[in-house]
Amino acid sequence: MFNPDHIMQLIESLIWLLAGVGVFIVGMNFMGDALEKSASSGMKRLLEKISNNRFSGVGIGAGVTAIIQSSSATSVMVIGLVNAGVMTLMQATPIIMGANIGTTITGVLVALKNDYFNMAMYALAFAGVMMGFAKKEKIKLAGLLCSGLGLIFVGLNVMSSEEAFGNPLVEDVFTQIFAMIDFPLLLILVGAIFTALIQSSSAATGVVITMVGTGILPLDLALFIVLGANIGTCITALLASVGANANSKRVALIHFTFNFIGTAFFTAIIWILKDPVVNFLVSVFPGDDPMSLQMRVSLFHVIFNVTTTLLLLPFVKQLVNYSCAVIKDKDEDDDHLSKVFIDERLLTTPSIALDNCFVVATDMAHWAQQSFDDSAKALFNYSEKLDKRIRDAEKMTDKYEDKLGSYLVKLSSASISERDSAQASMLLKVIGDLERISDHARNIMFSGQELSTKKLAFSDEAIAEITLLSDAVSEIIDLSFDSFINNDVSLAIKVESLEEVIDGMKEKMRTNHTKRLQKGKCSLDTGFVWADLLTNFERISDHCSNIVGAVLDFDNNDLNTHKALKKIRRSGEEYDAQYREYSTKYQLA
Repeated sequence: MFNPDHIMQLIESLIWLLAGVGVFIVGMNFMGDALEKSASSGMKRLLEKISNNRFSGVGIGAGVTAIIQSSSATSVMVIGLVNAGVMTLMQATPIIMGANIGTTITGVLVALKNDYFNMAMYALAFAGVMMGFAKKEKIKLAGLLCSGLGLIFVGLNVMSSEEAFGNPLVEDVFTQIFAMIDFPLLLILVGAIFTALIQSSSAATGVVITMVGTGILPLDLALFIVLGANIGTCITALLASVGANANSKRVALIHFTFNFIGTAFFTAIIWILKDPVVNFLVSVFPGDDPMSLQMRVSLFHVIFNVTTTLLLLPFVKQLVNYSCAVIKDKDEDDDHLSKVFIDERLLTTPSIALDNCFVVATDMAHWAQQSFDDSAKALFNYSEKLDKRIRDAEKMTDKYEDKLGSYLVKLSSASISERDSAQASMLLKVIGDLERISDHARNIMFSGQELSTKKLAFSDEAIAEITLLSDAVSEIIDLSFDSFINNDVSLAIKVESLEEVIDGMKEKMRTNHTKRLQKGKCSLDTGFVWADLLTNFERISDHCSNIVGAVLDFDNNDLNTHKALKKIRRSGEEYDAQYREYSTKYQLA
């Protein structure tokens, strides 16, 4: 029986253990954040270039994960690229397999821990804190990286300290616990639950390696717990995919299936051939020192992931087909939006999240453009079919602005780089203008509906003018959308010069219509419709100018849109030449 003193000692030891795990996880997060912010765009480009070569996919997955020390972060990047249509599930599956190999580097680092290495890690942690006060972002990221790497080993030291596992009473308690659950499936369950609770297979494996190094956990039992940890990390991914789109769920299912098959295969081998397996690991790292004990677990972790990958790599197509058979595409009215939208997990990888936001914003631009094209047709050829298409397109842009805008606000409030923050701000501005363009296109359709239902008609001269203005607005939409989609700032001069021409056309058309009213060529009723049309066409032109201004802001890293646009208008001969060209092209009779 334990007396009160023993119970207090156990509680204190557990607190130290949990503190060590907590510091370890914080260190992992710090290091992952720093590397993600500094290298994610490069890693993303690397992932985008992935071919159908399965071995290169495994290598890239392993390399990226080894750098950012998080298989979950790699999985999130892959999900984002699959959602964006940049990568197929066939290409993504080998990368997920490689991510499992890359995550084993943490176990190797844990096993290599020694007193001299620990001193270096403490120094790194201190240096990281000092660099955290720097003003330059790159130095801050370097400091965050040093802090993270140092804290990982600070956490490991806490876990292996006298206060945690060094107490003989604690050692005795854990020995008794493992004696009671000395059954492979129970040990796998313990590893899975523990990993799911702390949401880090690297931290769970680090705890197991530390316990083996202190002599608390026998090697043969530790192997099953490590297998369970690989299941636990997949459970976290599966839970996180709830509510996400079909491809997100498929990636999570493939990851789970991959690890489940590997765990089942190795469980059978160790269960049947436990002694030969243990003897092999001991022969590779003989001795009773902590490092040798720990390296045996780390070696097994590497063997498990590499072997499982080699065994299942030939069956990538079957894994993909299985995931597609289990998880069907949704069939609902909003499915178009749900297929391209991004889930909350991507907030942890801002560069990927922003890329997906850009994909969605581009799709939104196409809806806005369709809305205007149809409204231009409906102005003099109104029909119920065009009416429905325009209303549906306007509703879609509203949905895009609502969902994408909310997501970008969340992303902006996260810890992101200055460049990512600027891009998020640019996208927020652009989607607002896209939504307003669609609204004005709907208003133009309403004018067409009014002309049709009230049997109103413009004069031939007025029809020619409004048609010319519509063509000019159509061109400025094309130019501004091209500038946004292709990040082409060179189109700014064309957009701004054409926008100035459209402003001039509006004023002249208003004057011309007043003269026609005075001469009785147009009625007063058509005058109200005319005024509404001019206002909506001009407002669309203004929003196109805003879109290009947002692109310029992002390119110049300057939030002063009006300043950038004024600079364009004062750019000299090139702007003047472009203005003269558009003035001639859209000259009113």
